[in-house]
Amino acid sequence: MKVLYFDCFSGASGDMVLGALIDAGVPLAEVQRALGSLAIDPDTVWTERVVRTGVAATKFCVRGEDDEAGLKPHGHVHGETGGHVGQEAHGRGHQEPHEHRTLADIARLIEGSALSAAGKDRAKALFCRLGEVEAGIHGIPVEQVHLHEVGALDSIIDIVGAVHALEYLGADRIVASPLNVGSGTVRVAHGVYPVPLPATLELLAGVPIYAGPQTTEMTTPTGALLVAGYAAAFGPLPPLQVHAVGYGAGARDFPDTPNVLRVVIGEAQAARADLPAAAVNRTATATAAAPTRVAVIEAEIDDMTPQLFGLVMDRLLEEGALDVFYTSVQMKKNRPGTLLTVIAPLDARQRLSSVIFRETTTLGVRFRESEREVLDRDTVTVQTPAGPISIKVARRDGQILNAAPEFDDCVRAAAASGRPVKEVQALAVRAFFDQTQGARP
Repeated sequence: MKVLYFDCFSGASGDMVLGALIDAGVPLAEVQRALGSLAIDPDTVWTERVVRTGVAATKFCVRGEDDEAGLKPHGHVHGETGGHVGQEAHGRGHQEPHEHRTLADIARLIEGSALSAAGKDRAKALFCRLGEVEAGIHGIPVEQVHLHEVGALDSIIDIVGAVHALEYLGADRIVASPLNVGSGTVRVAHGVYPVPLPATLELLAGVPIYAGPQTTEMTTPTGALLVAGYAAAFGPLPPLQVHAVGYGAGARDFPDTPNVLRVVIGEAQAARADLPAAAVNRTATATAAAPTRVAVIEAEIDDMTPQLFGLVMDRLLEEGALDVFYTSVQMKKNRPGTLLTVIAPLDARQRLSSVIFRETTTLGVRFRESEREVLDRDTVTVQTPAGPISIKVARRDGQILNAAPEFDDCVRAAAASGRPVKEVQALAVRAFFDQTQGARP
């Protein structure tokens, strides 16, 4: 499993995320291509090699939208009491005045990008999440939300570029450390606000955060949107065979802490089976993650041919659903029906709703946000008298709680060895716990 880890010891901003991904191996030309008409001309975006407290890093730069050519040089900032520099404080810097865009305006800009169809859906879903947060903070309908700093063209470029970069890297799982959010106050479009900003705090609901020693904004709404929108779990760096490391630079250079976001990419490593049980626990996958927010999508169906239900489930799982299941229900006019329930990442809700409308006969869906907590999972292979069998292992805080043989492996081994499937299953479980020297749940 390919894992990407966001190490947010200096927080995160949109340009730091994209700079780190480029530093880790995403070609700048790929990002420029994906931006499509957002890039305007070839020199709208570029990278610079900088050093932050002794660490060489990539600074992602965007020519803004307020200079003499309709674009403002990237990195212009307004200093604030205590060293704050606005909404993208340690990233790009607060920029004003710029156009206040609605979600519909931003969706049109995203459509002008060269993202894949799935990438466009994900970018729009991220902004919808931001719009819902802003609407809740200001007590207005989401249709009336005008995004300020995060609606600036440079921030839109950050998010569109990051969506494409993450798609390009193709990680199977994204994990993040707790986020340093900073402290103090910062000036934004509405006035002087405490750090973290209300939008940042809402976007990081359910995510572990802390206030570092810097009296400035360390995690911006754009950074929070991207890290919280993509990370499936939060905690220490999991066991990895590291393949690439990238550093994305913020604008400031602190005297004692590198102002960088670090990205680590590698292959997940299972706990070594030849270690004592205590050592297995110490080297197991990261400690239990904080609950993550998911979308629960439901639709009632009473007039669809049964052959389509399996196809619908396959389509939803292919499009990123975390789980899909059916429940028998009694509907209007006392008709028997089926309740379709889909558990999905928040930013996949619109895409999966479209699949439901396209592939089923339902006339409407309903959805809600919920919290989900999952065990850390990996797969190990054990040798048995019937042949090699994959074991799915679930842990919490490094302790093995469940270990289940892969059923298809057991079926193949049973057919090849002439043994009953249940015997092969028992052999696989015994071999796994023998290898882990008694680390039974």
